[in-house]
Amino acid sequence: MNRDIKEVLRSAKPGDLIEILHGLYQHWAIYIGGNDVVHLGPQDKDYGSSSNLMIILNIDNAKVKRQNIWEVVGSCKCRINNLLDQKYRPRDRHIIVAEAQRLVGRECPYGVFTQNCEHFVTGLRYNKPESQQVERAAAVMGGIILTGIGLIILSHLLRSLLTDDNRNRGRN
Repeated sequence: MNRDIKEVLRSAKPGDLIEILHGLYQHWAIYIGGNDVVHLGPQDKDYGSSSNLMIILNIDNAKVKRQNIWEVVGSCKCRINNLLDQKYRPRDRHIIVAEAQRLVGRECPYGVFTQNCEHFVTGLRYNKPESQQVERAAAVMGGIILTGIGLIILSHLLRSLLTDDNRNRGRN
């Protein structure tokens, strides 16, 4: 029995964002009341503990689904995470839920970096589709690229200094 789900169901209000922790990535859903959530997931697969990163990376289109929270979370950890409440004013809960329910069954373009499940739920809650996990990944990649460029420049500088030093020794 997943105690995280029980805790979420005790304190969640319709329109809250539910973060589902899958290790390397998070899946996101919007709580609409009862035991139900709406989320963006692979079209022909139920999203649950059997889902993995390769499924998410290999889809071009996703489907908006209404499912029981127990099915979506499976054995993963989950929590309420209204992550952008300090940045944006959330829309009224009844509007969030009504729009989420209206979208159920709709097929949507999917892109890990541009139109993922986090973009979907933040768009519903704040009317601003954002993905902090994409922003964090971009920052890490930017840091790796800058470090690589720095190492290349440093290696060229050291090579130049060593070459100049060898030339100077040859003249003496």
